[in-house]
This record gives sequence, C-alpha cells and structure tokens, in this order.
Amino acid sequence: MTESDSLVEVPPLEILFQDEHLVAVNKPAGMLVHRSWLDKNETRFVMQTLRDQIGQHVFPLHRLDRPTSGVLLFALSKEVAAKGMPMFAEHRIEKTYHAVVRGWIEQGDVLDYPLKVELDKIADKFATQDKEAQPAITAYQPLATVEVPYSTGRFPTSRYCLMEMKPKTGRKHQLRRHMHHLSHPIIGDTTHGDGRHNRLFREHYDAHRLLLHASSLSFTHPVTEQEVTIRAPFDDVWHHLVTEFDWQECEAIQEYMK
Repeated sequence: MTESDSLVEVPPLEILFQDEHLVAVNKPAGMLVHRSWLDKNETRFVMQTLRDQIGQHVFPLHRLDRPTSGVLLFALSKEVAAKGMPMFAEHRIEKTYHAVVRGWIEQGDVLDYPLKVELDKIADKFATQDKEAQPAITAYQPLATVEVPYSTGRFPTSRYCLMEMKPKTGRKHQLRRHMHHLSHPIIGDTTHGDGRHNRLFREHYDAHRLLLHASSLSFTHPVTEQEVTIRAPFDDVWHHLVTEFDWQECEAIQEYMK
C-alpha cells in the first residue's frame, strides 16, 4: 500500500443497530469484510473501518461475499462473539435477501439442492472436492417482474424478476448457486451468472454490481434475549432500478427504499 493510499479517507459506514453488545452495519457492495492475502492491494475493509469509526474492536459473527451488500453483524467483545456465533452456525437467525434474476419465476418454492464445497483456486489449492455434497435449502418468492426493450439473444426483449430469498442453510455462494441451478442466475454474478445479461445492466442501467442484497436479520439477542430485527436500506443502484422498473409499489421492499 502506498503512502497516498493510506491517506485516502474512507467514508463512514452506515450503522443500522448498536448497543453495548452488538453493532450492525450496511456493508457496501465491493467492500471486503476484513483483510485478506487474496487481495493484497485492497485498502478498505469493513472491520477496520468500523473499529476506527466507533473506537473499539469488533468481532464478526458471519460473513458476506465481497460483491454482496447489506446487514453485517459484529460483537463488541470476545465473550459476546462466543454467544453469538452459534446463532449462525445453528441457523437460529432468519436471513432475508433480495436479488434481481434473469427471467420470470411464476411462484415461490423451497429449493432443497445439496451443494459440493466450492473451493477457491488459490486459497484452497491443497483441498479436495471429493467430499459429499452438503445439504443446502433456500426458500424463494418472486415479488415483481419487468420486461425491458433490449435483446440479449434470439428475442427482442429481456425479462427479469425481483426475488426474495431466505436461506435455511449457509453454504458458500448458496443463493448464487441455487439461482443458477434454477436457470435464473442473479444479475451481476460473474461466476455463476450470464455475461450477456450482466452486460445489459452495465450498459443500460449503470449497474456494475452483483444485485444481491442482505436485507434483514431477525434473531434473539444473545445477551438480552430480546427479539431483534435489523434492516438494511437499498443503495443508489437498487433505488435506481426499483424506480426504473416501476417496482415502488411492491410492499415487500418499501421499507428498504428509505
């Protein structure tokens, strides 16, 4: 990292919830949760930014992929982290995500489709993929659709769907892989998606990110035992698309348009 990089001011994170035990932020798309030797040139990290912002150490209770935005929860002590991590490991937290996917999905369902461990080419180069596929379950519900006047192939128009998804398990890239399995990949997914549709959104809607947002977490507080729901508003890209596609009247997303 150069001296000029170290002097770049990192914008403050949007804090969604904070008490003496926990803090949650709205993670921006494209920001790593913590330092990683896989990307030595990166200079912005949620953990370090939040630590400097609130003036105390933070302990991540879960992860979000770099391109995914939304609710990210931290403990404010090792003791609370030890109580909080099992909530995620034992799937005692309800997670709600929103995504824009290719094509129209007519009705909701629950996809029970096991996934093999997805290895990173660099980090996991000595690991094996011979393990059995692990259980992976996702509940999904279409909320709204749109047909746009741009072609990505044989038809003069292209269709997209606004989806709500609730993962019941926590496999790596589960939502992205499950939507790919259904032949409705998430827009902006450069690994499991469709490059023609990703390009359409970049060129016509200035959407250069994965359109997957961790919208809310609901759980029993590990210390106070109170019921907590934390919601993360959409960013500017999402606001623009919701307006462009006339999805503002969809009740399920109105609380994220604030």
